[in-house]
Amino acid sequence: MSYDIVIVGGGIVGLATGLKLQSKRPNLKIAILEKEDQLAKHQTGNNSGVIHSGLYYKPGSLKATNCINGYHELVKFCQEEKIPFEITGKVVVATREEQKPLLKTLFERGLQNGLTGTRYITLEELKVYEPHCAGVAAIHVPQTGIVDYYQVALAYGRKIIQQGGEIFLNHKVLKISTKEGLNYIETSNKTFKSKLVINCAGLYSDKIAQMSESEKIDVKIIPFRGEYYKLKSDREYLVKNLIYPVPDPNFPFLGVHFTRMKKGGVEAGPNAVLAFRREGYKKSQINLFELGETLAWPGFQKVAAKYWQTGFGELYRSFSKSAFTKALQELIPEIQESDLVEGGAGVRAQACDRTGGLLDDFAIRETANAINVLNAPSPAATSSLSIGGTVADLAITRFD
Repeated sequence: MSYDIVIVGGGIVGLATGLKLQSKRPNLKIAILEKEDQLAKHQTGNNSGVIHSGLYYKPGSLKATNCINGYHELVKFCQEEKIPFEITGKVVVATREEQKPLLKTLFERGLQNGLTGTRYITLEELKVYEPHCAGVAAIHVPQTGIVDYYQVALAYGRKIIQQGGEIFLNHKVLKISTKEGLNYIETSNKTFKSKLVINCAGLYSDKIAQMSESEKIDVKIIPFRGEYYKLKSDREYLVKNLIYPVPDPNFPFLGVHFTRMKKGGVEAGPNAVLAFRREGYKKSQINLFELGETLAWPGFQKVAAKYWQTGFGELYRSFSKSAFTKALQELIPEIQESDLVEGGAGVRAQACDRTGGLLDDFAIRETANAINVLNAPSPAATSSLSIGGTVADLAITRFD
């Protein structure tokens, strides 16, 4: 099984990378390996479905440039492939006076990132956009939208196969070795040979990177579970589109918010709690080895020591529906516990460096035989075609 490029990971970033490679260099022989029996099962399949505008990200960062470019590419792709989506706009709301300076910073960042039409709105205008929302100040971002990213990922996969690429499901990568400049990728089914490995393995990207590198990498994936509630159908009228709080600048999370889903329903959440296994979508799912690795990582220990109060607050909300409801009531005071039913959960692959930094930007690391996408959390789905193009360009230079 010999290929020019083997991509590890059949999520939205791996698929977008394969699609971009095929469009740029159709002569290259490409294979995508996915350990599950379906594509996009993890971060992509549990995504809240928001088309992000690029509001939150530092101007000039990989997140900012890829999100803004990816936004336009994604919208065009959905139009061409007839994938349902909506550009709904959203409001970002300060609920306390002390959040106003942070909202101002966010607003200015949006303007720097080219979000024309983003503006402060009066509290009367807020009631027009979201009649049941409360706050002391708000901005409106017209570019934000909603889509089902699972359907987007499947469309990427269909086009890859139509254009001659190959996708192998149920192929978990067990070992990568290098001999005479070639990679030998041993999976649970067979061994593949390639000139280049592109690692888009998400929650296991650090593990795959370690397989292809002789030196230890300096980041570890820390899994954070985001749990959602859903509004009961007779209370969905409380949310017209998307309502976001002002995020805590110390964390790469956006806080609990309300999202009208393209596939139906309204989600409320998520929180951000440490998952006890990398694919731990439920509190009961524990992998002692993976949990031990997380707790032993010096970077995580520093994060925990500095932000333990915030962490316990998130954990408390995970077990207390009333505490979760209270957080939601800051944005919509009418929300009651009885309005909420348990929703799904996703696990975010958050890279943490050895010094205790939770990586805020996308991170792509190149080695002699591999390109490793080591940090690609939200807004990676929105940015997928742009990230895929960036990684594809890095790969193509090796074949030039």
